[in-house]
Amino acid sequence: MPTILEPGEIEAAASSPPFLHLPPHNLFMLRAQRLERLAEGHPLADYLHLIAGLCRVQQQIFDDPPSTAPLDEQRLEVCRQHGMPPFAADTLIREDTWQVYLEALLLRYVAPEQLAVIEAVTTLRIASPGQLRAWAVALVSGQYSLVPAALVPFLGAALQAAWSHWLLSAPNLQLTPGDSLSQCPACGSPAMAGVIRHRGKHNGLRYLVCSLCACEWHVVRVKCVYCEQSKGLEYLSLEDDRHAANQAPLRAEVCPGCNSYLKLLYLENDGEGEALSADLGSLLLDMRLAQDGYQRLAPNLLLAPGDE
Repeated sequence: MPTILEPGEIEAAASSPPFLHLPPHNLFMLRAQRLERLAEGHPLADYLHLIAGLCRVQQQIFDDPPSTAPLDEQRLEVCRQHGMPPFAADTLIREDTWQVYLEALLLRYVAPEQLAVIEAVTTLRIASPGQLRAWAVALVSGQYSLVPAALVPFLGAALQAAWSHWLLSAPNLQLTPGDSLSQCPACGSPAMAGVIRHRGKHNGLRYLVCSLCACEWHVVRVKCVYCEQSKGLEYLSLEDDRHAANQAPLRAEVCPGCNSYLKLLYLENDGEGEALSADLGSLLLDMRLAQDGYQRLAPNLLLAPGDE
């Protein structure tokens, strides 16, 4: 029997913004193409090209995923019933299911003739499952000092491929807000950045982008996603001119209350923009904000902090 809504409930349902905005199935190819364009004339061109190559392999894995045991449907259902992230990273990372995605990535990845890259790939290929698990646990929990910096992009790329595949393969996905505004409702990981969308029913809405599975969830604008205050927020960009800064496609929402910031990508100013590539292409902004004493709480799993 269908549920009958009262007039007030109908109005609330009609005015409520969509909570989720799932990534497209060609997400990694879009990231690769964007990174390659951003690399032209960029001071970090070699690094951006490296990550673009990893994104292309991620897309190959997504299109032709490795054979692996499916996730426990009963556990996923229990998570749904209790409003918990169904693909909780802090739990699944300690199991070995994701490691077949790393094996697939290392098998398909053709390393450039760079000694550091070759050594990183070799290290991952010969590492034991226990060592790989320890590095991955440290990476998703933000303990970067426990992971060799050169391994971070490759581990992060494999983890993203696994979790994004699980996310977009899940039928009847029903998610509820996490414990904090910045927590992904699908896997519990922290947001990497925010996107201000500009089309259809999502027009003008802010969605945070998960650093792991790429799920996007709605969070109201002009509110710090960490301390939830709105007073005194500033929006800074690499543009020095104030008018130009207001038109910049990427700006940092800076909160004086908790001394943190989150990057926001405004698609109305860059219709082809993509969060991860925009983040990596704007590391100079991170450096400027760090010099001003602001802290970045949003991880990018393809970048070891301090390597900018």
